[in-house]
Amino acid sequence: MGSAAPARRGARGLLVVLAAVIGLVTTLGALAAPTAAAAGHAGAAGAAGQEPAAREAVASAEDDAGVTLVYFRSETCPVCTNEADPWLAELGEEHPDLDIRSIEVSTDPQAQDVFRQMMERRGEEARGVPAFVLGDRAWVGLTDGIRSEIEQLVRAALDEAPDDAPEAAPEDEADPTGAETLSLGPLGTVDLAAQPMLAATALIGFVDGFNPCSLWVLTVLLAMVLHSGSRGRIAAVGGTFLLVTAAIYGLFIAGLFTVLGFADELRAVQIAVAVLALGFAAVSIKDFLAFKQGLSLSIPDRFKPRIYRGGRELRRTDRSLPALLGLTVVFAAGIAVVELPCTAGFPLVWSGLVADAGVAGAGFLGLLGTYLTVYLAVEIAILVGALVTLRATRLQEVHGRYLKLIGGTVMAAIAVVLLADPSLMESVTGSFGVVGAALAVAAAAIAWDRQRTRPATRV
Repeated sequence: MGSAAPARRGARGLLVVLAAVIGLVTTLGALAAPTAAAAGHAGAAGAAGQEPAAREAVASAEDDAGVTLVYFRSETCPVCTNEADPWLAELGEEHPDLDIRSIEVSTDPQAQDVFRQMMERRGEEARGVPAFVLGDRAWVGLTDGIRSEIEQLVRAALDEAPDDAPEAAPEDEADPTGAETLSLGPLGTVDLAAQPMLAATALIGFVDGFNPCSLWVLTVLLAMVLHSGSRGRIAAVGGTFLLVTAAIYGLFIAGLFTVLGFADELRAVQIAVAVLALGFAAVSIKDFLAFKQGLSLSIPDRFKPRIYRGGRELRRTDRSLPALLGLTVVFAAGIAVVELPCTAGFPLVWSGLVADAGVAGAGFLGLLGTYLTVYLAVEIAILVGALVTLRATRLQEVHGRYLKLIGGTVMAAIAVVLLADPSLMESVTGSFGVVGAALAVAAAAIAWDRQRTRPATRV
């Protein structure tokens, strides 16, 4: 009887959390349905005007003596539906002599082959849609700069003079205020106006930064290195550890995105990513209720003695600084590999969202830099706190449970959005709404847990 009561409480807890997640999923689905339906109708309308065979359409376009703009799109691409389709409709009305060929690539393998071949011939990679081909030029994505460049080339090809075109500013006289760009130092800059995924990237990176596996290892490492009493030594080891783990994490995310970029059926990939993310989320929420019982995405206990040994090696004061940094690099690389199963969920859903938004090339690198910068902010704050106070607090089980719940709930919400309507994450309002709703559900579950576990007051 005594063991049955905790089991019943655990079962009730599971039902409460699952009900909350289902409620969140239903709400997000209701919000996404009108937008998704509109996108579907618009996508069908855009595809209806294309030629019956992509190869013949492109061949006739390249042989045609007129001016032809080839537009590669996808029914599942919100940028195509919400931005590229209306813009091209206006461009066609403005220039009646311009022949716009719309090619749907998401459901036609022949169109996908044509897409790759046309882009390769022009020195570009077919990494996403929308994509455009005009003469010997090609563009992937849709920004204000791409719009302007295509419009200028169309006018030049048709020998049309713009009504009141302003004089183009020299390249070295770009916007001096920098109001629409975000500098990431050596990682480059991000065009804020042209990156609808920026807010979602920052939010997902921030939540991912509270990953309990990464924070546990960092706090264990700092607690050991603090015994040296040297702030310089702590900064060197901690800074090197963060840089190496972030670099390997960035390579892992870039690899995920590259794999998604090679997929021919984007919608099928989206569904697979969302299902995997829901699996990660379910295990994380399970860890909140039954920590490390059954399947768990935590660092396996068999690796922890090695982590402790590595930390003790790094706190030795008889090593030279180069030797210490070399050992830190090896230690950090091993940790980054061991904790990947614990940290892979958010990179997976983020890569799926970015691929769906048609971001590629420099735009992707800018967003990846933003993700890693925000992700590291939490760990940098912990390192700075240890340097200032010469103290480090280890992550306790209760903290790990709550962080698992928060991460799992947010991941579940984003996975549902990826299934229903990824464009919700392409606006600041939508991104904050989705993540905020998930955090509210997690906060309610944590409040319930604290109330449940609070010791009873004797009367």
